[in-house]
Amino acid sequence: MIEKLHTIYFIGIGGIGMSALAKYFHFQGIKIYGYDRVQSRITKELETLGIDIHYEENLNAIPKNIDLVVYTPAIPNEHIELKYFKENNFKIKKRAEVLALISNSKKGIAVAGTHGKTTTSSLIAHVLRYGGINCTAFIGGIANNFNSNFVFGKSDYVVVEADEFDRSFLHLHPEYAILTSTDADHLDIYGDDANIQEGFASFIENVKTKAFIREGLNPPVKEKNSERFIFNAYGIEKGINKANNIRVEDGFFYFDFNNNNISIQDIKLPLAGKHNIENTCAAITIALELGLDGYTIKQALNEFKGIWRRFEFIIRNEDMVFIDDYAHHPTELVAAIETAKMLYPNEKITGIFQPHLYSRTKDFAQGFAAALDKLDEVILLDIYPARELPIEGVTSNWLLNFIKNPNKKLIDKENLLIYLELNRPKVLLSLGAGDIDRLIQPIQKILNKKHKKIIKN
Repeated sequence: MIEKLHTIYFIGIGGIGMSALAKYFHFQGIKIYGYDRVQSRITKELETLGIDIHYEENLNAIPKNIDLVVYTPAIPNEHIELKYFKENNFKIKKRAEVLALISNSKKGIAVAGTHGKTTTSSLIAHVLRYGGINCTAFIGGIANNFNSNFVFGKSDYVVVEADEFDRSFLHLHPEYAILTSTDADHLDIYGDDANIQEGFASFIENVKTKAFIREGLNPPVKEKNSERFIFNAYGIEKGINKANNIRVEDGFFYFDFNNNNISIQDIKLPLAGKHNIENTCAAITIALELGLDGYTIKQALNEFKGIWRRFEFIIRNEDMVFIDDYAHHPTELVAAIETAKMLYPNEKITGIFQPHLYSRTKDFAQGFAAALDKLDEVILLDIYPARELPIEGVTSNWLLNFIKNPNKKLIDKENLLIYLELNRPKVLLSLGAGDIDRLIQPIQKILNKKHKKIIKN
């Protein structure tokens, strides 16, 4: 089907997954058009490639002779353009279906899990390409080594993220898979944890060759003894491929990697946190499976530059630290906060958290509160609704009441910058998956400005 396409229209082209697909087809010589609600860093990049994008629901802006319409589940059914395409019998596919068409025709390496997908897929893509396997990669974030969420390769290998939302990952039939985590999430889709576990089991049952399942996970696959399912495949101090001797030296994490066949000593990880050591073990496991040697893998990891908004250091000097992270689930919050505490055990840690989705806030209010209680100071922003309408009674002020930490406050975006200028934190975390990323540069500017004043005086 892909070979016959000449013009594709994307509804929600600025999304991280949608934009990667748009780039893929653009590099195939296919004409790309799209709509998104707002201009962003991603849409600006697409426009520099010559892709035409408009920012209002406008039927007159839609080009003629469209071969395929691609949309994301985040687009509401009442969207004017989506309704038009459906009513006029255009060929329409969800993002996940199109990604599957690409991945399933090649040797797919799919990373699934409620946490760790983007970091693990970025690590895999970087290590493989460093080691001479010229893979294509669709990444759910901006990998700093590629300065992109997409990299085009010439080999048959394709690295993709297997998104559990809307059961999208069930379209994939990869050659290999990594399963990083199966925590409860997207309860608006699955209803309960049992259905989530069944979903992940169904995904890995679609794997053709091997599914590497993190130590401690036990999805209910039908054929437990199948050679495709490698349980306890990797982990920290446990599993077939494991990290040992974990330590922090000069603000960086180090560890050793061991299995029955190989030992890689003193790996320096540019990423922070034990959860990222697990993700790195997953990447090493895949790289070894595909024939890379330990020395090459270690060198590749040493040159890994991280991912935008994954425990990313915005400011890092002796006077203050500002870290930004995409964490939007209680488990992710705990990982980010505990990592900061490991790196800066004697400092006060302030966290700004923007809850993402009313439904997620409602479902995990107690978990969010328990995670945020680990901070020394909690700053809550209003809930970012994304694709949802408000749920009566579910607000950030409601969530604030669950937090036991007395050093807590609810601040709107306009007053946040004023507060930070007057109360310059020693270690600051910004956390969330909404539009909190638009505050990073203003916060950085204010904190650096304050820092300069201190030096001058």
